[in-house]
Amino acid sequence: MAVPDDPPSDESLLARYRTGDAAAFEALYARHRQGLYRFLVSLCNKPELAEEIYQDTWLSLIRSTTQPQGRASFRTWLFQIARNRLIDHWRKHGLHNPLHDSYDELLHAQPDDSAGPEQQLSLNRDQARLDAAVQALPEDQREVFLLRLHGDLEVPQIATLTGAPLETVKSRLRYALQKLRRLLADEVTV
Repeated sequence: MAVPDDPPSDESLLARYRTGDAAAFEALYARHRQGLYRFLVSLCNKPELAEEIYQDTWLSLIRSTTQPQGRASFRTWLFQIARNRLIDHWRKHGLHNPLHDSYDELLHAQPDDSAGPEQQLSLNRDQARLDAAVQALPEDQREVFLLRLHGDLEVPQIATLTGAPLETVKSRLRYALQKLRRLLADEVTV
């Protein structure tokens, strides 16, 4: 009986793409497109800007001849490119502290069309509560939380991407989760 092969790693797909294998790029894009886009929309809260940075990130990857450096994974490298492009955009437009901008939507979940009016209202309220709780997080905690949620990055990868010490990232994530739980629980008991 044949054992199915493990899917190729991101790094091997990137190497194959660099030698002319277009299908390898398609596989990379399919793996990372949704998480990367959700991260950008969540971080900048502007779908048009997120789309622009998203496209710029993929174009940068296409034009680049470099590989992820050191122990960074492809995913960490890709999100670092996107984060840098977004920060560059904000700096170019004179925003002093861009990661402090308000955050209005986390998941952009739309209620199911088959849901009744009461269920849709409940889903909208839950989304609004979640949005408000994430917006209430300090910027450094919000960024780490969003990288974990949308980037599906591990804590060491987030530390590499943000340039923060590993223990600091762990603390930020722990505090963000504690604060979100507390904020969401407080609203239920009110």
